[in-house]
Amino acid sequence: MQRVLVIGAGGAGKSTFAVRLGQRTGLPVVHLDREYWQPGWIEPAPAAWQATIARIVAADRWILDGNFGGTLEQRLAACDTVVFLDPPRLQCLWRVLRRRLQHRAQTRADMAPGCNERLSPDFL
Repeated sequence: MQRVLVIGAGGAGKSTFAVRLGQRTGLPVVHLDREYWQPGWIEPAPAAWQATIARIVAADRWILDGNFGGTLEQRLAACDTVVFLDPPRLQCLWRVLRRRLQHRAQTRADMAPGCNERLSPDFL
């Protein structure tokens, strides 16, 4: 187990699981939200994002935490292990709301700088 992909719904516990797995295995953890978003919640150009994913998955060892459907095929092809977290929908919603309250007007450790916690109808 050298390349681990952690996927699941928002609030499923992907980041927490990835960090704990990284601590136990010594594998470097890459939070895709941190790599994707630019300060102020600016999205990268599609070609730039594809280049970022290609660079990340080319590494020998990693734990990738996150979704981003447009790159799932690339990430699945590169990993040797997939962890799919699938808790009940209400549990995910509760965790998202709790996270929002805990980190209001702050940037979480697994997010890019300048991307303060937010909750949008689209996300819900």
